[in-house]
Amino acid sequence: MKQREGSDEAKRRAGSSAAEAITDGDVVGLGTGSTAAWAIRALGRRVDAGLDVRGIPTSYQSRQLAREASIPIVTLEDALPDVAIDGADQVAGTDLIKGGGAAHAREKIVDTAADRFLVVVDETKLADALEAPVPIELLPDAVPVVSEAVRSLGGSPELRIATRKDGPVVTDNGNVVLDSAFGSIDDPAALADELSTIPGVVEHGLFVDLADEIHVGTESGVDVLR
Repeated sequence: MKQREGSDEAKRRAGSSAAEAITDGDVVGLGTGSTAAWAIRALGRRVDAGLDVRGIPTSYQSRQLAREASIPIVTLEDALPDVAIDGADQVAGTDLIKGGGAAHAREKIVDTAADRFLVVVDETKLADALEAPVPIELLPDAVPVVSEAVRSLGGSPELRIATRKDGPVVTDNGNVVLDSAFGSIDDPAALADELSTIPGVVEHGLFVDLADEIHVGTESGVDVLR
């Protein structure tokens, strides 16, 4: 199932809204993806205006954007995040599917460590129930084992193949990704628990009941869902 893509303006509105929620002295988890990128740019403009924050990037992409935006960078060893801003591939209530950028393992570490987790999306990402394929990061040698386990749970796993290069997508952690379609997911928490127990799985893209606020960008404004 291919989702509709929201406009850059809607994404910009969502990212800017979340960036405005950051206060002086915050350590901010910096998510990965097109909408999170707008938040990083907006936060950078606030830093230029005098805001004192530090950022914890969740990927090579977000680290580069933070540097370009002159946001001071720290690691989890230096400080835990007060707030995390991150996007999502699909949102149903406070449950998310993430991992379109293959950064969901580090994203989940940073997002769950934060005191507040702000999700930034455009309105095309909202759904009544999660039904997008679930990205699963796994050790390369575990592909046959994990694929069989996913099929036993009713899923259809597909190895994510890179574009403009041969072979699979390789994450920042040196692993590969299975995009696993389950149809409409009636019990995300139960599926999340099942996927976490499969040997070889590093992390999956189900973020269950983690969002504190969801900033939804539209063509005319932003809706903040709590």
